[in-house]
Amino acid sequence: MSEIMKAVIYGIVEGITEWLPVSSTGHMILLEEVMPMKVSPEFWSMFLVVVQLGAILAVVLMFWERIFPFHFREKEKIDWNIMGLWGKIVVACVPAGIVGVLFDDWLEEHLYNFWVVAVMLISVGILFLVVESCNKGERPMIHNTDEITYQVALVIGLFQLAAAVFPGTSRSGATIIGALMIGVSRTAAAEFTFYLAIPVMFGASFLKLLKFGLSFTGAELGILMTGLGVSFVVSVAVIRFLMGYIRKHDFKVFGWYRIILGAAVLVYFSI
Repeated sequence: MSEIMKAVIYGIVEGITEWLPVSSTGHMILLEEVMPMKVSPEFWSMFLVVVQLGAILAVVLMFWERIFPFHFREKEKIDWNIMGLWGKIVVACVPAGIVGVLFDDWLEEHLYNFWVVAVMLISVGILFLVVESCNKGERPMIHNTDEITYQVALVIGLFQLAAAVFPGTSRSGATIIGALMIGVSRTAAAEFTFYLAIPVMFGASFLKLLKFGLSFTGAELGILMTGLGVSFVVSVAVIRFLMGYIRKHDFKVFGWYRIILGAAVLVYFSI
């Protein structure tokens, strides 16, 4: 299989799993175990992170009116409600950002393997089932992202920290669970999770590109651009699906999926 075709598959997997709470990094690591790319370790380390930019650009496009605070043709040039939202996003991203800058290489070397991914898939899957069962019949206290306070944002950010440390946790899964546990509605939790991904993944991608440098070969640039483009297109469809799905359903199906996949991974690699 050509590396471009592999990049298409990686882009599809990234676009699907970045927004569903099933761990995109975990799936990419597992996919690499069974379908490795014939690229340098340095390029692969960079690709694993930067391919997520395609998914992030999908969020920017779809939620542009809710996240862009500047309106130069209107009397009120700045939407201060959106500026306040960005303040909460920054607060929520601080814990994971600090750990990512200080310990990125160590975490990748020691924890980015299928054993950690499998254990975290199962553990967070169980947590989803428990939280959703405990919340059954309960009415959320926070119904939209405007009602999220700085304190709530910080708590959600601390949950996001777990995903920054342990691959397989799922950044969206960790933040959604944290939000649900403190009374945020599913829709608001998912939407705030989308917003959190913007600075986190732009920052992580910038660091990876800085470490890798900009000396791409033609083949490497083709692989990266293919992965980015495919993940963007797939992400648009997945975000629309998820926002419609959670209006009528809970997250238990994703919990069961995580548990089954994690168990299958343990069995496969044990054999």
